[in-house]
Amino acid sequence: MDWQIGWMIVAGWMLVCSSAEIAAYGWDKWSAIRNRRRIPESTLVTIAALGGWPGGMLASRWFRHKTIKGSYRIKFAVATVVNLAILATLVYLFVC
Repeated sequence: MDWQIGWMIVAGWMLVCSSAEIAAYGWDKWSAIRNRRRIPESTLVTIAALGGWPGGMLASRWFRHKTIKGSYRIKFAVATVVNLAILATLVYLFVC
């Protein structure tokens, strides 16, 4: 497969995951305001690790949600670093 097509697939995947993360943050914020059942943090971190971290960063600012809780921010940061490490490995393997 041509590397440019591969990167389009990766970008599309990250767009889908980021959209899912934004929707999850929005739903969780909506639920928190109304004292309804919340989305587990593990779900939010998993979506971020799968490639949704850009959406999570945007959503946390847009919704002013999950910005203070330190333990969550650490988990989110680790998920982001893991995802970036995977992307760096793919670049190394397929481009370099």
